[in-house]
Amino acid sequence: MGSAGVGVEDGITIWAVAEEGSEKEGPEKLTAKQLGEIAEAEFIAKAVGMGFVVAKPWGDSEPYDFIVNPKKSFYFWRVQLKSAHTVGADGGCSFRAHDGEQRSYTAEDIDALVAYARPMNAWYVMPVRVVEELKSLMLYPESRKLRSRFEKWREAWEVFRRAVRRGRR
Repeated sequence: MGSAGVGVEDGITIWAVAEEGSEKEGPEKLTAKQLGEIAEAEFIAKAVGMGFVVAKPWGDSEPYDFIVNPKKSFYFWRVQLKSAHTVGADGGCSFRAHDGEQRSYTAEDIDALVAYARPMNAWYVMPVRVVEELKSLMLYPESRKLRSRFEKWREAWEVFRRAVRRGRR
């Protein structure tokens, strides 16, 4: 087995261990869960590297994957991460914008959805209001012809530096 460490400022190191030859075989040999775990590790490294504090709730019973907060602030964002690991024939990446029970995310569930198009290393940081009532979305990070309405959210990490807008419950 091989292992690799990815260092991040502030002394954080993320370690990944892979079976021999798995890099040569490509993502098609990894399970969807493994691909999601890889995206989660990359999200942590990216967000921490951009100056955010990232926390992972224990277990997987919450509708969000992470809590993100800019250092020295009281803004806490409940973040759902979605990732795409393949590119379609049209050059787009497809993302599910719903939970495991096929329900669209709402402001009661999450504060932001982060979509990561891994083949292009493209991150989209969207407040939940942008994806509410959607079941899926298509992103075209490398296309000049096909543009999605979500393109303005590409690399929009500043979203996490604003106050979270939550409705009253």
